[in-house]
Amino acid sequence: MSYSVTTLDGERKPRRLPRRELDPIEVRVLGCLMEKQLATPEYYPLTINALVAACNQKSNREPVMEVGESEVQRTLNRLQDEKLVWKVLGGRATRWDHNLDPTWHLDRPAKAILTLLFLRGPQTSGELRGRSDRLHAFETIDDVEATLQRLGSHDDAIVREQPRRPGRKESRWAHLLGGAIAEEPAGDETRATPGEPLSVRVERLEAQIVTLREELKDLKAKLGE
Repeated sequence: MSYSVTTLDGERKPRRLPRRELDPIEVRVLGCLMEKQLATPEYYPLTINALVAACNQKSNREPVMEVGESEVQRTLNRLQDEKLVWKVLGGRATRWDHNLDPTWHLDRPAKAILTLLFLRGPQTSGELRGRSDRLHAFETIDDVEATLQRLGSHDDAIVREQPRRPGRKESRWAHLLGGAIAEEPAGDETRATPGEPLSVRVERLEAQIVTLREELKDLKAKLGE
């Protein structure tokens, strides 16, 4: 499903952005709601217990968090005040649904990109394509970049391209809804952070392999091979 961003007179309708910066747990909760809606719609909307488990998931999360039910409940209450989530009543347990599609004009490709940026931080377009299969199948990196440009245009942009760091072949993209974007440390991006889980390092290397494969494929196409 896609949502129009233009009014009847042809003018573009702006996104209804939050009145304040979202904190890291709010970003994680919204990312988890979008992820589970796209990847496992049969279990969506989510109960509070399912949402806590999704927030604390060890894979496909950067950074890994450890939050409790009461903390997630307070976060949902704040997001409900911002009209970004709502309760779905009925059945044995209260479930939670996000309200981002009409609020931020998200179609499935845009929601997949924003989900990955919410859950894993700044990423290159190649990394986003390589990690998006369960959410939306982008045919090419150009499709990813076109979606990023849509999300990053106009005064109500919700993503931004970061300056390319020395020694890196690609720039990264980050969402803007959590305040200022932290500068990435210079140096080798494969270097491990002290105390970083091995699984996180393996995932980073796998993403880099995906990016290199895409670059090689594009190069071969240009050479006519």
